[in-house]
Amino acid sequence: MPDRPAGLPQRRPDPEENPVISRRTWILSLAAAPVVLSACGSGADDPATAPAAAATRGGVDTSPEQTGRIAVQAVPEIAAKVPRAIRDRGTLVIGTTGNGNPPLSFRADDDETVIGIEPDIALLVAATLGLEPEIRTTSWENLFLSMESGQYDVGFSNITVTEERKEKYDFASYRVDTLAWEVAKDSDITRIAGPADIAGLTVSVGSGTNQEKVLLDWDAQNVAAGREPVKIQYYQQAADTYLALRSGRIQASFGPNPTAAYHAAVAGDTKVVGLVPGGGTVQAAIAATTQKGNGLVEALADALNHLIGSGAYAKTLERWSLADEAVPASEINPPGLPRTA
Repeated sequence: MPDRPAGLPQRRPDPEENPVISRRTWILSLAAAPVVLSACGSGADDPATAPAAAATRGGVDTSPEQTGRIAVQAVPEIAAKVPRAIRDRGTLVIGTTGNGNPPLSFRADDDETVIGIEPDIALLVAATLGLEPEIRTTSWENLFLSMESGQYDVGFSNITVTEERKEKYDFASYRVDTLAWEVAKDSDITRIAGPADIAGLTVSVGSGTNQEKVLLDWDAQNVAAGREPVKIQYYQQAADTYLALRSGRIQASFGPNPTAAYHAAVAGDTKVVGLVPGGGTVQAAIAATTQKGNGLVEALADALNHLIGSGAYAKTLERWSLADEAVPASEINPPGLPRTA
């Protein structure tokens, strides 16, 4: 998500960076989930599906074991494209926020293990590259600084490609960036398709996000057209947003489609009434993000394209009900959201 528009209040900083989730911790916590982290066995490339996942929240497995996670083998010809320093180390250091909302990158039922679509894709990529995953959780702001400095090899955290970010980072796309309008299940609102549909409403949005920029643009269009302005509320936690929806303090919430779709399906007290491209009028991509020019992006894109071709990618998206955000191929540094004035 791009930087905050000028003039907005400063975002409250997240807590200090969480401790590293070490290789040993991941191996122990994922013991029941057979993700192959290095080349072994017969060398078959086809994804293997583990036993059916235990449904713990509305039919979605949120246990730390993640027994339904897809497993793949390493692909030596792709692994050979990883920069030597990373190959010699034998690990892929992956940055993610880990404290977000399902189904992106969040804590399992043990309130410790990081699970979701973002870690799942990251683990598949690490396995394809023959590397052990070393996942580190951090704040949104520190995630970018750590990638830029090379402290993290790659970020998987619902990161949108923007033209501004392409100056500092390389990208390998793996999902379509889609935003969603979510309202209470019993709301009279049945459709939000454009600025006029939110005139005069009280809505929530994440501070410093793409969706905030889209919302502010829609609000400006309404004001210019003589319509009522939007009243914007900012909440730090998803639970506060949904409490506000249930109580009627806000009438709609605007955020990432995966989060809205997951919550509507699992909680059952909200509904999605509109989808918007990540850039408002411009389609955007979610991508694996790495330090610009460090030589890793080609291997990342090749790994993702291998996963797309083998079927492991599609099965992983289906696990989190995100099949509609699939891309036909991973692109290196695809067109990003345009710069803002």
